[in-house]
Amino acid sequence: MNLPCTVHPRSTPMTPARPLRALRRPGPLPPARVSAALLSTALLSMALLLVGCTGSLLPPPAAPPAKFTLDGPAQPAGMPRAPAAGAPTLVVAVPRAAPGFDSARMVYRRQPQQLEAFAFHEWVDTPARMLAPLMVHALQASGGFSAVLPAPTTASGAWRLESELIRLQQDFSTQPSQVRLTLRAVLVDSATRQVIGWREFDETVAAASDDPAGGAAAASAATQRVLAALAAFSAVQARR
Repeated sequence: MNLPCTVHPRSTPMTPARPLRALRRPGPLPPARVSAALLSTALLSMALLLVGCTGSLLPPPAAPPAKFTLDGPAQPAGMPRAPAAGAPTLVVAVPRAAPGFDSARMVYRRQPQQLEAFAFHEWVDTPARMLAPLMVHALQASGGFSAVLPAPTTASGAWRLESELIRLQQDFSTQPSQVRLTLRAVLVDSATRQVIGWREFDETVAAASDDPAGGAAAASAATQRVLAALAAFSAVQARR
């Protein structure tokens, strides 16, 4: 009689289970480390804030100065006079400027013998250089010369006009303020260097407002008067 065969499983030793380690909760940081961390965070925030606000903390750039010319508003064009037969050719030199008036500063006076200049207003160029092309235009329109040329030029002229800007200033010692323009002009024979004639032109114009803009407008009006007188004087000398 065959008995059923019982298979006994091989006994294997049991590995004892390892006890689970308890999770440790982080303990509180030491006070010194907490203070250092807070300080670092505050410094970083301040640095970022300064970087973002640098543009607003800097002072705004200074505005460019307002610039003015002497020619003023455009005048209606008139017919220039035809030059007489045998009229001389005139070369116009750039005017010299007396000390104190040889820059683009707009000069004014409040006290005798004391010149000051506006800080935020100036001419586009020195008044002497601005006068030169205006003089050429006025002298050509006078009809006293066959041609009027600005110096320097390679062409030769029979006559030469030398001039000096004596003053161009706004005077606040009077009310309203006044602009005074003084120009000395000398006509010279280019060949002999003899003086043909000379004159000092002086014009004073009241300003419409006691500020640089009013002074610039008055200076333009004074310039037109001086140019008209210069052109008339030079034309008379040329017709003699």
